[in-house]
Order: sequence, then C-alpha cells, then structure tokens
Amino acid sequence: MKARSTFYCTECGNETPKWAGKCPACGAWNTIVEQKTAPAKGGGRGLDRQRSSARPMRLMEIETTQELRFSTGMNELDRVLGGGAVKGALVLVGGAPGIGKSTLMLQICRTLCEFSKVLYVSGEESVKQLKMRAERLHVESEQLYVFSETALEDVLEAVHQTQPDILIVDSIQTLYNPQLDSAPGSIGQVKDCTMRLMELAKGEGITVFVIGHVNKEGSIAGPKVLEHMVDCVLYFEGDQHLSYRILRAVKNRFGATNEIGVFDMQGDGLREVENPSEMLLSGRPSDAPGTCVTCVMEGVRPVLAEIQALLAPSSYSVPRRTSNGFDYNRAAMLLAVLEKRGGLKVSSCDSYMNIIGGLYLDEPAADLAAVLALASSYLDKPISDGLSAIGEVGLTGELRSVNHLEQRLSEVHRMGFKRCVIPKQHGRKMPSYEQLQLIEAANIGEAIRAVLGK
Repeated sequence: MKARSTFYCTECGNETPKWAGKCPACGAWNTIVEQKTAPAKGGGRGLDRQRSSARPMRLMEIETTQELRFSTGMNELDRVLGGGAVKGALVLVGGAPGIGKSTLMLQICRTLCEFSKVLYVSGEESVKQLKMRAERLHVESEQLYVFSETALEDVLEAVHQTQPDILIVDSIQTLYNPQLDSAPGSIGQVKDCTMRLMELAKGEGITVFVIGHVNKEGSIAGPKVLEHMVDCVLYFEGDQHLSYRILRAVKNRFGATNEIGVFDMQGDGLREVENPSEMLLSGRPSDAPGTCVTCVMEGVRPVLAEIQALLAPSSYSVPRRTSNGFDYNRAAMLLAVLEKRGGLKVSSCDSYMNIIGGLYLDEPAADLAAVLALASSYLDKPISDGLSAIGEVGLTGELRSVNHLEQRLSEVHRMGFKRCVIPKQHGRKMPSYEQLQLIEAANIGEAIRAVLGK
C-alpha cells in the first residue's frame, strides 16, 4: 500500500483532503501543512501492539471502590486536581514557553519522591541542565530518575526498566515515534505518543504528567482530540513580566473544573499563594476614580478581584472599546445599559476595562462592579476603599441575585470591607455581619446614587 498525504491545520488540528490557503475550521491563514502518512503494519494493528488480555465484564461484577489519590505536596495543585493526583491518571499541563510548567513538575518531585519512584523524561534539557535546576529548587532524592530522550520506544523501555510510580514527560511535542514518517510535534506524532502514554497509564497504573506547549491562540498545540484523550487538562497562565501564575483546570474526570491555584514565581521556584484575594488587591490605589472590587467564584473558592475602568472623550467618530480580562461583548452591553438606564452619555467616550492580576472574569456577578467602575470614571468621583459590589445587571438595568452570595459576602467581610452593594433581596433575610453594611439596590440607578451620590 502506498503512503498517502494528509493536510492539517497547525493551529486547530483540522484535517483536510487538500491544501488550502485558509483553514475551513478556524479561519487561520497559511497554517495548512502536508503530512505523509505511512500505511499500518502488521495487518492493520499498527505499532506491533500485543493483544490485550482484558475481556468484557458484567457491570454488576465490577467493584466500585474510591479512586486512589495522593498529594503532590502543593495544596494549590491538589485543589485544582480535585483533592490530589489519581493513580493511573493522564494529566496534561499546558502553558506558554517559560511560564513555569517544568519548574512546577520538577518541584512537586520533592514530595512525590518521599513515597514513590518518579521518572522525569525531558526532551528539551540535558540531564546536567535538569540537575542544575533541581539544585536551584532544592530537589534531592534517591527515588528521582531523570532521562533525556525524545524517542518513544526508548522512553517506554526506560519505564519498564525503572518501574516508576509516576512518569513526567517534558514535553509531548518533542516526543516522537520512529515508526511514523512525520516530524516530531506534528499532529500524527502527538496523537500517537499520547495514545501510547495513555495505554501505559491505564494498563500499569502509572500516573503520567505530560507537559504541552500552547500556540499563539492560547490552546495546546496539536490536535484538539488530545484534550479529549487525557483525564485532566490544566492550563498554567500568567504574564512572563509578572511574578504571579494561575493554574486553571479546564477538564477533570476526577473532580470539578474551573478551579484555580495561584503561585508566585520566585528565584528558588514557585511559592503557593494561599490568599489570592489579598494578592490581587495589593497595591490598589486609594481614592482613585474608576476602580471597584467584586467577588467571583473560581470553582468553590471565592476570590476578590479589582475591576478598573477608564472613560475618556473620544476624538474619533467611532469610540474605541477595549477590555482586558473581561468579556468584550458583555462590556459593550454594560456600556449600553449604563447610557440607556443609568443616564450617563458614555457613547461618545473611549472605554478601557482591565482586570488586575491576570484573572479573566466571565461570570455575571461582576456586572455591578464593572458598571460602578465605569460610572466612577465618567463622573470622576472615587469609590470608597471599603466598598465592594456583587450582582448581575439585566438589559432593563435591574440587578439580579447571583449564586453563592453568602459565601461571597463572607469573603468580603473577611478581607475587611465595610460596605457591599448587592441586589435587592425582596424580603429574603440576609445574614448580618458585625462590620459589613449591606446596601441593597433594585437597579443600577439606585446603586450609582448610593455609591457616588448622583
């Protein structure tokens, strides 16, 4: 059988039968590349795979025992994983180059090696480089094995020789199978290597951590099916010019998603930030117009976030709208509601919104704080430092209640805020706090008057 060619998009992984200048799936230009596909060997079984001894079982015969979890030594990572790593799970950790993925994986080896054997495979660094980084992170253990290799068969052979409990692969884009003609990092190589690692994890009960790079769009480089194959997908986010990093779970078969862990990158490794609210509010300006604090839920954790807004008269016929960390379409909607229902002529102003600390707010509970920050900037009146706001804003300007309100208010009270604007509860009894005054408002007009006196 002759080898055939397939064409795929390097941005989204979509396969097409022929070359095109524009990807029909994601719309990116000049991203379609050709890949030679070799015919399968061994009667179609491919890669000389041995026949499995597993047989179908009756559902009633299967024992439902709790999955075996173990701590990684970092509470923030355990939180994102749903309470710790699971034996036999395949975890994909993605992030931009230089963000700290390798540092995080090598740093958790300090605790993992206390009760298990760890094999760290690197296709990007030599063993001497790994040794120097381990010394900087104070990682020393007789149970830690390092291996610098990119060939998949050699990696699997090293696994069978050392018999580790935990395998770390850095990174999946550097791993390749010599039996395939495509280059390392290509769609076929990434899919095949991930499949073999998944068979290793499920067949032998080895917990596998795989590091993956992201493309310019922010998604993990390679086919989208890669995220469907693994058990857990973690994204390591942050600005390389800032020290704070956020670890976010976007998929987890063993726990909840949308959990975050916050870290601070120091010279000797990552330090856990147990109180993200305090970190995100540090350095907040005092008596400055255009800033307001809200409380959002990141998984089961309430986190205080600062929303900054700037409205300035526009010199163009079409004012500029910019948002960083806040949904663009929702920001445009709030500006329209603010003008129509709040009586502020913001349509002739350039609008800029920014979320401090690298957070991305995508829940409606931040609407009220965003509206108050915009109104504060437009009126050039500062909001009191001890005031926060929680609530969803509708198109008629009404304020709607949000879920987990009591939990959010407890976090606001814990951080020392004196007042909090919330939607009117219409007879619902709210808990009383000793030093926190709750200001109820039915619409944005009442909220603006209560906060800014307009």
